[in-house]
Amino acid sequence: MENRTDKNSYTIIFAIAMVLIVGSLLAFTASSLKPTITENQRIEKQQNILYAMGVNENDESSANFVSTNDAPELFEKYIQKQLVIEDGKVSEDDQAYLIDVKKQQANPKAGKARKLPLFIGEKDGKTFYIAPIRGKGLWDAIWAYVSMDENMVVQGAFFDHAGETPGLGANIKQRFFMDDFIGEHLLSDSGTFKGIDVAKGNADPKNLDKTDNEVDAIAGATITGNGVSAMIKSDLKLYEPFFKNLKNN
Repeated sequence: MENRTDKNSYTIIFAIAMVLIVGSLLAFTASSLKPTITENQRIEKQQNILYAMGVNENDESSANFVSTNDAPELFEKYIQKQLVIEDGKVSEDDQAYLIDVKKQQANPKAGKARKLPLFIGEKDGKTFYIAPIRGKGLWDAIWAYVSMDENMVVQGAFFDHAGETPGLGANIKQRFFMDDFIGEHLLSDSGTFKGIDVAKGNADPKNLDKTDNEVDAIAGATITGNGVSAMIKSDLKLYEPFFKNLKNN
């Protein structure tokens, strides 16, 4: 009986030791990978921002970022300022592109002010204002970087998603959808913020009317399209005071 008890005790001790060893190895692996993950995320954000202002390697039909090797240098070249808008106050912050939009969206519920990153780019003598936005698609998060001029007319956009349906909602990151937003007005004819609706049967399938505040929806992706419309209206509207102040100065 004593031998069996001893064996059981040794087995339990061995199992506990193995759990501790495996846990330590996993923790070490996660810790060692963290710098790489952070660097990859940093470069991806730079690529997204650059893409939205037209600094990319697109061909006739597909959307392509600048290379990971070139992104940091091009980001420094084209992005002239990084701003943070908080409680109506604007400050410069060269790390603004690292602000977590998801966390900032939760701040008002916790009684905290939300920080709004805004990037000012210069290319070919033209100024671009790029804002990150985030929303909810059919299955998971969707997000975008939208480039605007001083009149809140869209100059470019990059959309992405965490888990939309392939061939349907996932097509928000395809050229044919993203390019539709170029030239679209975010303001109404009277100058108030209206946003952009992703609309089915909007009677403008070739998207020739850029002042109707609409783009054509993706077939079979109504909920994802509604999510795009909602995040544009909720998040980009927050930048409206900045642009009004910009025009008044």
